[in-house]
Amino acid sequence: MAGIEQLEMDAHRAQLVVDVRVLVEKYRAIFGWDVPDVDESLSDRLILKALRQALDDIDAGSAAGRPA
Repeated sequence: MAGIEQLEMDAHRAQLVVDVRVLVEKYRAIFGWDVPDVDESLSDRLILKALRQALDDIDAGSAAGRPA
């Protein structure tokens, strides 16, 4: 049986995906403002890599008992 935390996560998973897409679009726009003729595909890959690193850092802090 799934714990209450898993049930809550399942209920909000679709919104989390939407929020992450909005975050990527936000940073893509910043790239566009700062870099003329920006390569959007490369920008997306760099943004996603940075997001993954940030998530890893948060996860490592959480595992070490530090708040997220």
